[in-house]
Amino acid sequence: MKKILFTGGGSAGHVTVNLALIPRFLKEGWAVSYIGSHDGIEKQLIAKLPDVRYSGISTGKLRRYMDWQNVKDPFKVIGGAMQAYRIIRKLKPDVVFSKGGFVSVPVVFGAWLNRVPVVIHESDLTPGLANRIAIPFAAAVCTTFPETEKHLRSAKTRFVGAVVRDGLDAGSANRGRVFCRLDGSKPVLLIMGGSLGARKINETVRLALSRLTAEFQVVHLCGKGQLDPELDLPGYRQFTYIGDELPDILAMTDVVVSRAGSNSIFEFLALRKPMLLIPLTKEQSRGDQILNARSFEASGYCEVLEEENLTADTLASGVSRLYRDREAYIGRMEQTGQKDALSDLFHYIKQTVRS
Repeated sequence: MKKILFTGGGSAGHVTVNLALIPRFLKEGWAVSYIGSHDGIEKQLIAKLPDVRYSGISTGKLRRYMDWQNVKDPFKVIGGAMQAYRIIRKLKPDVVFSKGGFVSVPVVFGAWLNRVPVVIHESDLTPGLANRIAIPFAAAVCTTFPETEKHLRSAKTRFVGAVVRDGLDAGSANRGRVFCRLDGSKPVLLIMGGSLGARKINETVRLALSRLTAEFQVVHLCGKGQLDPELDLPGYRQFTYIGDELPDILAMTDVVVSRAGSNSIFEFLALRKPMLLIPLTKEQSRGDQILNARSFEASGYCEVLEEENLTADTLASGVSRLYRDREAYIGRMEQTGQKDALSDLFHYIKQTVRS
């Protein structure tokens, strides 16, 4: 029996590609394991899968700014690497697939110490810090954007394109309306701040609700701990996170407001959902979401609203304009030639084992 070990976490974006690949390996009879943090979102999403063995390790955050935790976290990473080394030595996987995030660094290093080949997947146009650290220990790096190769300057890179989960396009708009208790009398606006939420977006949405609900029925994914129990308005539904029902929610959605994480925006592109993107600022991130959003804007798939310009007025007017011009956005999306990146990535991982 072939064995594969997955890793990646810290946000849902570092887990979704793994969730897309795991069923394919299970279907072909592979033994599937996963190493993540003890209490991150990856554990919530993966530990419930009955045929996947989940192991938690110690992990630290890799920061670009001064913080006292920077003194302690390197020791957590070292401890996590030794834990990962022991787990991998025991499991003896044929290959490790890493989606990135802070927890992946000690796992990739532990695999390298065990001489297990590692395939890394980079979603964004430029690689994140965790993947930059891990790449020297990997056998291959698969990219979503073709431009990423010039940022890596490595012979290890392989362009596979955007991975879209199987079944995401199989949702039912009617099931979505039943789940959200919406009647279909108005178009649906889906607002996603990312799996961890986005306080600034949430606050602005609530300030703009009277204008938004005058034109739309609104489904608002707020993130953990950011629900407002005081809000109970007709045509407005808020959730911490949506799991199995997401295909149904997307099926009934007309336009989307979202951060600009690569996995999400490529899924919206595949489903032909016009987007108003609000990327994380450079103060909050390394600027990868800004690059993702500008790339999509240049292709005519979205509008971009910088967080510095985000107000109730700019949000409401931006969404209204997006909906008014939705057919033009959908037309451009239909012209894109998206390949089956999930199958390509799946076969490439197996090829790495054979070679």
